[in-house]
Amino acid sequence: MSESFQLIKGTVPLLISMPHNGEEIPADIAKVMTDKGREVADTDWYMDRLYAFAQALGAFILVPKYSRYVIDLNRDPDGVDLYPGANSTELCPTTAFDLSPLYQDNFAPTVEQVSQRVTNYWQPYHQALLSTLEDIQQQYGRAVLLEAHSIRSVVPRFFEGQLPDFNFGSSDGKSCSPALVTAITALDYAPYSMVCNGRFKGGYITRAYGQPEKNIHAIQLELSQRTYMHELEMTYHEEFAKQVQPKLEMLVQALIDFSLAPTGK
Repeated sequence: MSESFQLIKGTVPLLISMPHNGEEIPADIAKVMTDKGREVADTDWYMDRLYAFAQALGAFILVPKYSRYVIDLNRDPDGVDLYPGANSTELCPTTAFDLSPLYQDNFAPTVEQVSQRVTNYWQPYHQALLSTLEDIQQQYGRAVLLEAHSIRSVVPRFFEGQLPDFNFGSSDGKSCSPALVTAITALDYAPYSMVCNGRFKGGYITRAYGQPEKNIHAIQLELSQRTYMHELEMTYHEEFAKQVQPKLEMLVQALIDFSLAPTGK
């Protein structure tokens, strides 16, 4: 456990990254945030709990300590927009998904503060991500990265209507082998709905680290929170979770099988 993230080492060539799982906010930042900001409502809630089975399967797991409201680990540090033209959140968000302000008046992070957060929180997570993927690839000949995310099923800021349950993104096929996309989209997710490269095509991490030509394959899953939570209360729903976890375990096993297959397949 570092000061800003935890890396659980595994025994198979799969790394599961959960960059929006963190809930904490440093005291000096929290004191200038709004009550809404301190609620960290847009967390990818309980990802570590939902994927707890993956450790027994041998996956490497990387989770941050701090909230995406401090700094979004799945954004370009130079501020490049993932979805040009869309109403996106920033590297250091100033509004919640419902557009309410996260900071008290005149306390939004300055350019210098953003830079400091990149140094203190963004860079350590990404260094761990990069070095772990490189170590896995060198040891096994192939590395697979699963970017594990979740989001409320209805967020008008980002999409119309209700989101499908399983939303895979491969940067329109650029971040991983076509064989990997075929393997995961051929799985039976019923009774849940599934789409690949729909509203979510993969964030910065998927796009930056997925290099199939180097045998590093990245895929993002944006899971609808209605599959495992009481969304409005932001609480874990044990029965819902037990129903969706076998589908997630099926997915993780398929990623492991791909990661262990002879390279070139």
